[in-house]
Parts: sequence; C-alpha cells; structure tokens
Amino acid sequence: MQRNPSARRSAVGSGLVTGVSTAAVSGSAAVAGAILSRKFGHGVKTDGFFAAYSVYIAVVLVANALRVVLLPCFARAEGEGRLAREVWSWAAALAVPLAPLVAVALAAAHPLGRALTGGSKAHYAAELLPWLVPAAALQVLAGVAASALAALDDYVTAAVGFSVGGVAGLVVIVALIHHGVVAFGWGLLLNGVVALVVPGIVFVRRRGFAPIATDVAARLAALGEGVALPFALQGLYVIATRFAQGLGNGPATVFSYAYLIAALLVAVTATSLALVSSVPLTRDAFSAERAARHVVSASWLSLAVVAGAAGVFALAGERVARVVLGSHYGGGTGSELGRLVVYFAPWMAISVAVSVAFPLLFVRGRARSLPLLALAMLAVHVLVEWGGRAAFGLAGLAGGMAVTTGVVLVVLLWSLGALAAALRGLVVASLVCGGLAALLFGLPTVVLSPVPAAALGLLLYAAAIVVWRPPGLRQAWAYARMLG
Repeated sequence: MQRNPSARRSAVGSGLVTGVSTAAVSGSAAVAGAILSRKFGHGVKTDGFFAAYSVYIAVVLVANALRVVLLPCFARAEGEGRLAREVWSWAAALAVPLAPLVAVALAAAHPLGRALTGGSKAHYAAELLPWLVPAAALQVLAGVAASALAALDDYVTAAVGFSVGGVAGLVVIVALIHHGVVAFGWGLLLNGVVALVVPGIVFVRRRGFAPIATDVAARLAALGEGVALPFALQGLYVIATRFAQGLGNGPATVFSYAYLIAALLVAVTATSLALVSSVPLTRDAFSAERAARHVVSASWLSLAVVAGAAGVFALAGERVARVVLGSHYGGGTGSELGRLVVYFAPWMAISVAVSVAFPLLFVRGRARSLPLLALAMLAVHVLVEWGGRAAFGLAGLAGGMAVTTGVVLVVLLWSLGALAAALRGLVVASLVCGGLAALLFGLPTVVLSPVPAAALGLLLYAAAIVVWRPPGLRQAWAYARMLG
C-alpha cells in the first residue's frame, strides 16, 4: 500500500505536534513537581518519591524506545496490509514481561524500596511503587497504540491522549495531595489509563482486531535489542540518584529536579523529531551519509533551544527555582539547582545526538549489539559516578552522566558508519550555539542583576538566531522540512 507523499505530514509538522504533546505532558509533570516541592520541600519524603519515580521513568523510557523499534516495523506492516495483526501480536508479547514486573511491584514493594534508598526514605518509595509500576506499564502499551497510529500518519490522536492523560493525572494529584506523596502514584496511574485508551479506541475503530502471531520469543528478542540501550541510559540516572542519596537528605531531590529539567529540553526537541522521522526514513533509501546529515541537522535544531535555556538557568536559576518550586528552593538550594542544570548542558548536547542517532540503527538494521553495549555502559557508569561524586559532589554526578553518554554516542555513530562526519557537525553546532549563548547571556551581566540579565540575554540570543541564521541551522531547517 503506497501513500501519496502529499498526504503525509512533514517531519517538521509532525515533530511540532509530538513536541507540543511532549511539552504538555512535561508541563503537567512540572506543575506536579512544583506541587511536590511546595507541599513537602526537599528531604526524606521527596527523596523517597524520586527513588520510586526513577523506576517509573526507566520503564516509561522503555515505552519511548519501543516506539523507535515499532515505527519501522509497523510502517512496513501497513504497506503489506497486516498492521492490525502486527499491533495485537506486539501487545500480547509485551504482556509477558510487563505482567511479572507489575506483580513484583505489588508483592515486594518494601524490599524494592530498601534497594532504591535507605532509612525512612524507603517507606515512601515502597508506598509509591505499587502505583507507579502499573502506571508505567500502561504507558508502554500506550506507546504501542501511538506507534500503530503513526504508521497511519496520525500523530494527533496519540498526542491528544498523552496530553489529556497528563492533565487528568494532575487534577487527581491536586485533589488528593492531602493524602501524602502517594497521591502522585494515583495521578500517574490515571494518566496511563487515558494515554492508552484514547489512541487504542481510535486504532480499533480504524483497523479492528486480528489474530495474534505465535512468534513471541522473536518479538521479545527484538524488544531486548530495542529497549536495552534506552533502559540503560535511564539507568545512568538511577545510578546517579542512588549515589546522590548518599549525600544526605535533600541533595538527591535537587539533583532529580535538575535532571528532569534537562531531560525535558532533550525530549521536546530531539526525541520528538527522532520519533516522527523514523517512518519516512524507513520508506526511503538510506545511507551512512544521510545518517550523518540527519543526526547533525536534528542536533542543530535542538541545540539552538537547549543553549538558550541553559543560559537562562545559568543566570536566573535561583529565582526560577524559588518562583516555581517554592521558598524551600530559594537561596543556596535554588542557586545549586540552577548550576546543576548548567552542569547538565554537556549531557544535554550529547543526549540530543544520541536521541537522534538511536532510531537510525533500526532503520538500517544494526541493533544486535545494543544489549551488550547497555550492560557495559552500566558497569562503567558505576565507577564513573563513584569517582565523580568523590571529586565534585553533585556536579561530578552530572558530569559523569555526560562522560558515559558520550561513549555511547561514539559507538552509535561508528555503527552507522557516520562517526567522523557526524562528530565534525556536532562539534560545530555545539560551539556555535554554546558560544553564542555564552557571549549574549554574559554581556548583560556586566551592567544588570541576574534576572534582568537573563531576560535580556534570552532576547539577544533569540534575535541573533533569527537574524544571523547560522548556515548549519539554515541547512538543518531545510532538511527537516524535506523529511516525509
């Protein structure tokens, strides 16, 4: 079944839809985070929350990674007229690992809580796990439904489901926050239900049900290839958080907020474009040269946003933290949070490129070595974070994540045959965007206090990007518009 190219949504348009959806979901999460900080400050309860939440994020990342695996698969299946069978077969195969995972979270929440953190923090982690793990499992299945609709060139329905789910979950949290941190588990569970039901119903109406294939083992093997690396990348945060837990009550919460801000910037830019470009890249011819161009172009578009945001936090992080998160994050705590976001800037730049390069391995069929790479990077990361914390505390943990993720990027680009060309382009993009941000945010600090300097710096940076339009950014925009 061939599609009329004129009927396809461009990668820019689809990326905008996905990015707006991601921003809405992340915005709901940000509001929930503000509620958490204002209600509970930073200490035992919030450290316990983030210990459990790190597991939720890790499993939800599997949902995002799964979409990378499924998009090319579903695009081919739709072309051959077997999309419904493929979708239901994948849903059945995923029930095999998800059901035991949920069962363990329900039956062994307290041992898991003690493994994730210590002391009285473990109680709050254990209270949340029975709600957060099922919520994450629902998000995995929602990713299947979203990928199925993407094969039909429908990105809007899933975007609506994810956005409405995020808002509905937030309403539950606000209404039930007097019950304690467990209210966040209840809200996220409802979020998962809505995120699955909305695209699921639409897909059933368009393609119906179909017999399930019996090749469960083969699908689980493909799942292992697809989710091993993203799961391990999220595991870097889990490991770093566990090291931060050892710095006392509170630092792990500050570190988690900084990470979530950094991850949001990566998600609404590079991750969105990576997802929506997988289908058109699968349909078209692909080469190592195009891989390099794709990675560099998407990174240019993302880094232009990331550099501006890092500049704002570098100057006004304390004020932003105090306004958004409450008085507990004023003064030294807020300043530390702002600095940590800046320390995460190298990780953000590298993660942008990883997010874009990762799906290409599946487009080119070169993902078999990913489970081994995932295991190796987790083992190395424990040593990296141990040394980083000993030397620089929380800043060392943020830097350690950049180091390990950088090694992963090199391996991915090498596997695509695009190492030299892509690295050259990425270095140029990072230097131009980062250097421009450093200059235009730095100049106002000579005569202005931090907050006005951040506002003026952002204005100058945005104006420079629009007026100058660096050649690499112009080429990236033209390339993105051609996709699809």
